[in-house]
Order: sequence, then C-alpha cells, then structure tokens
Amino acid sequence: MSLLVVGSVAFDAIESPYGKVDRIIGGAATYFAVASSFFSHVNLVGIVGDDFSAEDESIFHRRKIDIVGLERAPGKCFFWAGKYSENLNERVTLCTELNVFADFNPKLPENFRASKHVFLANIAPDLQRSVLKQVKGTPKLVALDTMNYWIERTPAELRETLKHVDVLMINDAETRQLSSEHNLLRAARHIFKLGPSTLVVKRGEYGAMMVDKNGVFCVPAFPLEEPHDPTGAGDSFAGGFMGYLAGCGQSSDAALRRAMVYGSVLGSFAVEEFGPERLRRLKLREIHARARHFSKLTQFKL
Repeated sequence: MSLLVVGSVAFDAIESPYGKVDRIIGGAATYFAVASSFFSHVNLVGIVGDDFSAEDESIFHRRKIDIVGLERAPGKCFFWAGKYSENLNERVTLCTELNVFADFNPKLPENFRASKHVFLANIAPDLQRSVLKQVKGTPKLVALDTMNYWIERTPAELRETLKHVDVLMINDAETRQLSSEHNLLRAARHIFKLGPSTLVVKRGEYGAMMVDKNGVFCVPAFPLEEPHDPTGAGDSFAGGFMGYLAGCGQSSDAALRRAMVYGSVLGSFAVEEFGPERLRRLKLREIHARARHFSKLTQFKL
C-alpha cells in the first residue's frame, strides 16, 4: 500500500560534541522516505534547487521511493545549520535559508492522489491542507507533524488542518504549547477535541508516548553510547511508524504499538551518524533485530 509524504528535502550543516559536517543532505521528507521505504512503497513530494546533484538524489535510488513528485526549481535547496549542546538535548539554529522552499506549493502527481496513507511533514498548515484536498477519496490514515513556529504564528490555520488528521506527531514541548496543558494526558484530551484521534509525543532521549482511546503506550529510546546527530531522529521515527502501518495495512491497537517500536528503532539508527548516513547502509534484518531487542528491554514478569 502506497504512503505519501510531503515535506522538505534540504541540506544541513551540523555540529555536535561528536564532530561537524558542513554540508549533508537532510530534510524531513528525506529522512521520512528512507526510513519508511523499508516497509512500504513511498511517494515523495518536495522541492529542490539546481544545486541538488544526481549524487545527492542517489539516496532515494534502489529503494521503494517514487520521486516523480520531487520538483526542481532554479536556485538553491533549503539549507539549515545548527549546533547541539554537550548532552544533545538542546540546539542552536545558526542559519536558516529557505531558498526554493520559500515558494513550495505542493502538487501531487496523478498517480500519487490515490495514496491511502498520508504523512504531512513540517510545512505551513495551509499547504498541508492543500495536499489533503488533492488526495482522492478518504485516506485510510493521515498523520501530521508541526512545530512551535506554526503553533505561534498560524494557530487558526493549524486548527483547521487538524480537523482532517488522524494522528498528530509532535514533541512534548509542542504538545504543551498547542494544548496550553503541562500534563501530557490532559494535553492529549485537549488535542483530541481538535480532530486527531491519536497523539504520538516524541520525547527525545526519553522515548515516545502514544495516547488514544485505548489508553497510553510508551516505548523507551534505544540506549546508545555515542549518538552523534539527533537532527533526523523525529522524522525517521515518523517514517518507521507510518511505513510499518502502510506496509501491514492495519491500524489496530496491536499494529499501532508495533509501529511505535519500529519508529523508535528507525530513530535510534538515524542518530548513530551525521545526517542519514546510517540509514543509507541499514538492512531490514538489522531493523528487526533491534526491534526484538526493544522487546527484551521492556519485558518483565510480575
């Protein structure tokens, strides 16, 4: 079953206690597409500049990723530079250059419009809603990511878009900001009134939490001695989560819980190296092996 992702394909410059890279491919749609392609066919919609080379594009090759929706425009790709603190929990944005991304107006190729699973990565809420209007029929599952910028600057547009969303995937700070509730369970109840029936809270080194009508399910972050770069962790988590659900074609409570585990697995691999380099070499057998390790991490007897 096809999975549609609409979002950024970009270049990043990243500095952390483990090193520095001056230019590496990034962007929410990039991480999401590569992570989800282990489980499902992926239709990618984004925009790149003429500085995006054939070598850069190769990250999507030999994977179940259709990039016919990757628009090319004169100019440069979206560029972001950031520096992480010693514990990787805090980062400072050094530079943001929207470039061709500033004029991004997603247009779905005809064969993408029948996608039954849709992930709206972090772009303006009105653009996210415009994507949904181009999808034929009613998708089986729509998930959305957003950030503090849109929560602060375009609250009305975001709330209108959330009416059409099944799963909201944001971090704990954004959850509190959107709901004006500090307690995450109360925050979830507030968010459910806005439209989503499932809230997935990404909590960095503390793992992730899912809240829906069936209750609460939590997964830990995989313990790593040297996580190098958390930049794409959340988007890789989303890719693993949505990719698994699209691949299995289910949305039962059991499937959602397994998707949480596979999301955490993909996020854990993403942080092992700078950019998506670890995801480039990743094998499906490694993913399943780490998922089994997750099971051991949380298994106990009473």
